[in-house]
Amino acid sequence: MSEQRARRLTDAFSVGIELREKVRSGESILTAIRTVCIQTEAVSDGYPEWHPAPYPFIPMVRLFLYHEITAESYQSLSEYPELATTLKLEKPPDPSVLSRTWRNRFDEETQEFIETAAHFLVKEVHDRDDMTAPVVRPKRDITADDAETEVEDESGQEFSDEEIRRTTRLAREHTFGAFESDRAENASYDDSQFFELQTFLGMTGCGTAQGAARFQYREQGETPHGDTHLRTVKQFSPENLIEGIDQAVGQLTSTIVSEAAFRRPVTVAIDITTVPYYGDVEGMEMVSGVKGEDKRAFKFATLSVVGYNVPLILAVEPVRESSPWDENPSNEMHRIVRRLVQRASQHVPIETVLCDREFDSKNVFQTLSNLNVNYLVPTRRGPTEEDVLEKMTARGEEVAVERARIEVESGSHGCRFLYVPSSSGEGTVVFVTNVDVGADTAVSFCRRYSRRWQIEAEYKSLKSDFLGKTSSKDYRVRLFYFVFAVLLYNVWRVTSFLLQATVSLVEEFEYSPVLTAGECAEVVAAGLDPAG
Repeated sequence: MSEQRARRLTDAFSVGIELREKVRSGESILTAIRTVCIQTEAVSDGYPEWHPAPYPFIPMVRLFLYHEITAESYQSLSEYPELATTLKLEKPPDPSVLSRTWRNRFDEETQEFIETAAHFLVKEVHDRDDMTAPVVRPKRDITADDAETEVEDESGQEFSDEEIRRTTRLAREHTFGAFESDRAENASYDDSQFFELQTFLGMTGCGTAQGAARFQYREQGETPHGDTHLRTVKQFSPENLIEGIDQAVGQLTSTIVSEAAFRRPVTVAIDITTVPYYGDVEGMEMVSGVKGEDKRAFKFATLSVVGYNVPLILAVEPVRESSPWDENPSNEMHRIVRRLVQRASQHVPIETVLCDREFDSKNVFQTLSNLNVNYLVPTRRGPTEEDVLEKMTARGEEVAVERARIEVESGSHGCRFLYVPSSSGEGTVVFVTNVDVGADTAVSFCRRYSRRWQIEAEYKSLKSDFLGKTSSKDYRVRLFYFVFAVLLYNVWRVTSFLLQATVSLVEEFEYSPVLTAGECAEVVAAGLDPAG
């Protein structure tokens, strides 16, 4: 199941739940359909804007909800003027229009959304004693095969729902136990219920208030309100959150270090990602400018395992920069790098660190050398580099290695500047490393830098699949949301890895996960409820 499909089905079930509650309260099926909230991003109009469709899209979606719930024929719908009036259609569509709408205007995703929401209500009407709706179709019309679903990886191995739940539970239990809000023992909600809600927020991309309301519809039980959720989140201090994620990473890595496919020592990448901020910047010392753009954002540095290994995020560090609206000292990137590497090294041995040009600094290079790790970083071109390039051109060389020495207050070490052809085939790229590399191996050594692309894919998944939306100005909320997204990402990756390991003694890790982010988040949310 793709992440987009998981979110669409969640929206569909939310519509079904809302319809159920309206019918339980005494509304007719038609009135409930007319007033139910339909998330427009969950369905898409297959007709372009210029198409002369006489019937608006959302009212037609409502009409087909009625059709799927009642099983009335297209002919009957076309002879039902009250239906058109109630759903705000100028006139009843004739059968040919209805047929074309379903086949041509609604794509498969919209069809599935309508069927899921409608069939949920049909089952509820037949299964519950506290509601009646005579027009609902027979349950046997829509009852699907109840056989357990399975997920198949690229090798053809199938994983049952129970295998997925069991493995996800193992990863989850090694993660969330590191976080406690220290609320009173007689608090109305257990911490796990807030974690469950936070997972739901990330799955659906909702804001806190909307997501909490939708979550209540989904769970049909006592769940935290949005304001209660935010108050609880604020009880996690930044220091406790960073300490908690360190503990969680340690517990997660302990579950996989014995597997043959988890290679040690590891290659890691360090980078900085941004989460946009659109509010007033006055007094917002953790908000930074975005280079080259007239935008503002919260920034977070991460250290992640890359290469042919389990792509875990091993450490997170808040980034606090000097901006015109605050009195922060100038940012010292090497201190961020030191803290990230030191924390990550507690869990796994690190061989090589990859960084982008944002970390092109002598202090960063010396810090990494002092930490006894190798580094490979693309460097900016200065007069010295331009001079070398001119000499290479004159000699007809494509590759060159220049020895140099880094000398700063914290120490000194020898390094190499590697001049190699760009992977794009255009020009020459200059890297700096503390590894003793010669001209004959420089090109193959620099190919390692291509592994860094994984961290970009990681950030994309982190934000689209697991990061809940919030407009809060409180940095405790912003950091909690980001840290929790990292935790969910790590659970996803460890779960997928452990599922692969159940196939056989895995000798080579496959980067592509066998479980989608949406499927993993669904299982995590479903299993966090202490009563479940």
